Amino acid sequence: MAIKKTKLQLTKRRKPIKSFRMKNNIQSFSVYPEHVLTFHPYHSEEIEAWKIFKIMAEFVSGFEFIKRYKKAASFFGSARCGFRDNVYKEATKLAHKLSKEKFTIITGGGPGIMEAANKGATEAKGTSVGINIKFDQGLETEKRNNYVEESMSFDYFFVRKVMLSFASRVYIFFPGGFGTLDELFEMITLVQTKKLQPIPIILVGREFWTPLLSWIEQRLYKKNKAISEKDLDIYYLVDNADEAFQLIKSIVK
Repeated sequence: MAIKKTKLQLTKRRKPIKSFRMKNNIQSFSVYPEHVLTFHPYHSEEIEAWKIFKIMAEFVSGFEFIKRYKKAASFFGSARCGFRDNVYKEATKLAHKLSKEKFTIITGGGPGIMEAANKGATEAKGTSVGINIKFDQGLETEKRNNYVEESMSFDYFFVRKVMLSFASRVYIFFPGGFGTLDELFEMITLVQTKKLQPIPIILVGREFWTPLLSWIEQRLYKKNKAISEKDLDIYYLVDNADEAFQLIKSIVK
């Protein structure tokens, strides 16, 4: 059975459907209906070109934003940790110490570990930055924590992830859920595949991280040879804020 070739249809009308201005007046443009693309027979949904321009704008504005911070540390971890959790206190402590060493503290701008790190930076009178995500109406919105002093919000998760991945000189991971693990494995993969220069990736909390790291070593490396032995050296494991701080001071100049 012959498969029809995919065709690209363009609708020919001239009434603008969207006008868009990038931040900092870098560029402006209007999108017309002929920019609405329909791919078939496999893709029946319409792809609106203005969304592509919006993504481009977020990348440009995002890189303009993060390039201000020459010496930064990015913190990752659960958004669900409360004020009394020891993990929260350790994140606050580490961010405070790094701020005193002139590190800008960058987080996702939300609650939990993100708030803890921004809190530590603020209390140390350092630079506290949040890179937030905006959700569609009807969904629970990620609330910016009260300790963020400089911030930028993104519509797209993948753009925000890129900004967090290229913003800092050290990446610090406290205990967290799927989002934290997603960020961790992406950072490890970027270093492993040399898409990112070797950069310190530090996991804080031996009790939390040890089972996962043991599984990686035993199952991925030793049993299945799915990774190389040297890949196990991409990240560091420490127990608390004091150990993390001493390690960072020794490897980040």
